[in-house]
Amino acid sequence: MSCKLTILVDNTVKKGSDLTAEHGLAIFVETPDLSFLFDCGHTGIAWNNAEKLSVDLSSVDFVVLSHSHYDHAGGFPSLLKYCHPKAVYIGRNFWQEKFSFDKESNQYLPKGCGFTKSDLVAWDVEEHECKDSLKLDDYAQLFTNFDRHYSFEHIPPKFVCGSAKESDCFDDEICLLLKADDGIALVVGCSHQGILNITATVMRRTGLPVRRIIGGIHLNGEGQERMDRTLNELKRLGVRDFNLCHCSGINVLGRVSAGTVIKLD
Repeated sequence: MSCKLTILVDNTVKKGSDLTAEHGLAIFVETPDLSFLFDCGHTGIAWNNAEKLSVDLSSVDFVVLSHSHYDHAGGFPSLLKYCHPKAVYIGRNFWQEKFSFDKESNQYLPKGCGFTKSDLVAWDVEEHECKDSLKLDDYAQLFTNFDRHYSFEHIPPKFVCGSAKESDCFDDEICLLLKADDGIALVVGCSHQGILNITATVMRRTGLPVRRIIGGIHLNGEGQERMDRTLNELKRLGVRDFNLCHCSGINVLGRVSAGTVIKLD
């Protein structure tokens, strides 16, 4: 059996689909040994979509949260109505408050997950922190602590964190690596630290090529020149396949939506 991914919720759905879209991302991941979720979307509609897609949420062993923004982690509490995952995997400083500056209201709006570390304890869900890399099974591992290889990959200044509202470096961001073909399939939530920085770090530390990228690469709103520069460099690094969604932008390669099934043979 190969690894299989099913996108449970995304910003878009295919025309004519009975699935529901929202600004968020949730992916059901199956390896030969495990079933788990990578992100949970925002409101919990991902779980309604899961039923329509015949995805058995009761088989979920644990949840990986790519970072603590609401559109990736906010749906976790509602998941507990459908199953009881043993653990949640998070990155460093996941519990730090998150904000985004809104120009219209001229204020910082909260963007965090909406639940706390104490809530996890009350729900009897274990917390596991990924500080560098963490093996999940023989097919999957988590990665974080990314190096900055590309200076043009910037984090917008509107994103801040903590009570002092300092610039957010997104050190809570983690990604998922899956065995695929002759290299790695890289699964990302938003790639706030830069998809090139993430890809280059993974390749340097594993010694393996990244052949496929799945998820959000945060190019929405960027100009065509930035998109072309990023995608061309990813191809130069050896990436061959793109299954991009959520915050990636509508003009990127290999756009997918809720309901898409991706098999890594």
